[in-house]
Amino acid sequence: MIFKFEARIYFNVIMIKYTPAYLKKLEDFLKENNYEVRYEKGNFKSNYCLLETKRLVMVNKFSPLESRINALTEIINFLKEQHLLVSDKDQLFLTEENA
Repeated sequence: MIFKFEARIYFNVIMIKYTPAYLKKLEDFLKENNYEVRYEKGNFKSNYCLLETKRLVMVNKFSPLESRINALTEIINFLKEQHLLVSDKDQLFLTEENA
């Protein structure tokens, strides 16, 4: 019997700073990895929509700052599972946040 285990990085385990500066860092991280981040109105069940083929992330513009940050961290976790390429600078940022 073979068991497959996957390593996952969860941002919610650490203390997240719910500030506009942290939101900007998450947006920049996605933009550097060729994902466009847009804030639009819509009926998203999880406050966001991810279009992988178009490399587009849409977040509900009426959601509060905390929900926006949580949505972007969920998207980053999902994309990391899909082997999203990460630059050295961003890898250092992620390891500092997880320490």
